[in-house]
Amino acid sequence: MAAPAACTRFSDNYDLKEELGKGAFSVVRRCVQKSTGLEFAAKIINTKKLSARDFQKLEREARICRKLQHPNIVRLHDSIQEENFHYLVFDLVTGGELFEDIVAREFYSEADASHCIQQILESVNHCHTNGVVHRDLKPENLLLASKAKGAAVKLADFGLAIEVQGEQHAWFGFAGTPGYLSPEVLKKEPYGKPVDIWACGVILYILLVGYPPFWDEDQHRLYAQIKAGAYDYPSPEWDTVTPEAKNLINQMLTVNPSKRITASEALKHPWICQRERVASVVHRQETVDCLKKFNARRKLKGAILTTMLATRNFSSKYDVQGRSIITKKGDGSQVKESTDSSTTLEDDDIKEDKSKGVVDRSSTVIAKDPEARKQEVIKMTEQLLEAINVGDYEAYTKICDPHLTAFEPEALGNLVEGMDFHKFYFDNVVGKNCKAVNTTILNPTVHLLGDDAACIAYVRLTQYMDKQGAAHSSQCEETRIWHKRDNKWQNVHFHRSSNSPPFTFAPSAHK
Repeated sequence: MAAPAACTRFSDNYDLKEELGKGAFSVVRRCVQKSTGLEFAAKIINTKKLSARDFQKLEREARICRKLQHPNIVRLHDSIQEENFHYLVFDLVTGGELFEDIVAREFYSEADASHCIQQILESVNHCHTNGVVHRDLKPENLLLASKAKGAAVKLADFGLAIEVQGEQHAWFGFAGTPGYLSPEVLKKEPYGKPVDIWACGVILYILLVGYPPFWDEDQHRLYAQIKAGAYDYPSPEWDTVTPEAKNLINQMLTVNPSKRITASEALKHPWICQRERVASVVHRQETVDCLKKFNARRKLKGAILTTMLATRNFSSKYDVQGRSIITKKGDGSQVKESTDSSTTLEDDDIKEDKSKGVVDRSSTVIAKDPEARKQEVIKMTEQLLEAINVGDYEAYTKICDPHLTAFEPEALGNLVEGMDFHKFYFDNVVGKNCKAVNTTILNPTVHLLGDDAACIAYVRLTQYMDKQGAAHSSQCEETRIWHKRDNKWQNVHFHRSSNSPPFTFAPSAHK
């Protein structure tokens, strides 16, 4: 691996030209190497604005890019550190996005899709062979080397990439883009190289019909689909796709990562390596039409420069999402909504993999932005109340600390500790006295107590239908203390006022 050129001044070697893209802490400009006259894309990071964690992420990205040398990967040629700026000099990739090029073609077949995914798999296989997991494979990061016909597909944006040892699986943090996230990441389970293959499966599905296998405006429903591996091949568009193509998708979109096909295995799949014999060569006009709409939707939602759901750190703003390297001015800079399936997310909280005793030190802990953490606490509180509403004691115990303490009316002013006191009500009252329950949190106020604790106060309004079909409402005030352990919020204490506790919804329960 080449050592970074830390002592050489950028301006001694390169002439800066026009701006190509912009991010929160960086700008990308075309540059010309003085000694050769060759053109490159220089990503210029203002290091004065970076935190120590951001700086670690920058170093990790440069280190990863330096060791990846492959015709299907945007190559890092130089890394120059100066007093207030860091320069990353990449290939100048001028062909734009692969998905945009496809819709401009006169002819596009299943065999073309096979050639596209082959190049993507070649790049992923090179990453995996070198102990790198990309973690953010998606259309925005698949570029073409030039406008020439048959130009190579190039994988870009290693801002979320991590380094792994062999086939190591560990918790490296919640990172990726909603529609392309794997089940194991969503379940907060240890993960590794198979997350990239899952994303390849999503991309291949889109390449064949022009729309994704998992999609929902509601992110919770989207995540539920992914975790269940709930996708299908609807008629009529899938009727013309060969069984071999579907077979490869099925092996990529296998929920169990240990049973998922690897990049090297996928490259040996008949639909890839025997394309001429297996893949259909019929023009897929419906796919092109759908892909145009898919691309338009991505652009509308600001899929050029991404922001993180809950952090404000360097690599997410990613002007070098490949987009930075494209010679297109004014390539958007909108902040996207967190529910957008093309938004990059990252919460790189490190959790030790106890079975291996390994912690990835190169992946840094990101302090979430306060407003996002407050929303997280409100959402967890809503989940806890919903568990009470439906009488799901198992879900309730997962959200609560086993030594939960509480002051509540049922305890007659005494402090109770542990879950037994609450279990009595789940076993005997919850759900048995009413037909339907709805809880609304009013005026929630969250106080953050450092990075891993919070207090929330709110008015809780409960509506319910008793067994006679009559509607009722009750109200109480609650305060809950939350503590974050192993990247998971748990309720450690609560205080409830008034005579309207959660377990006595219906009048019959007061008898």
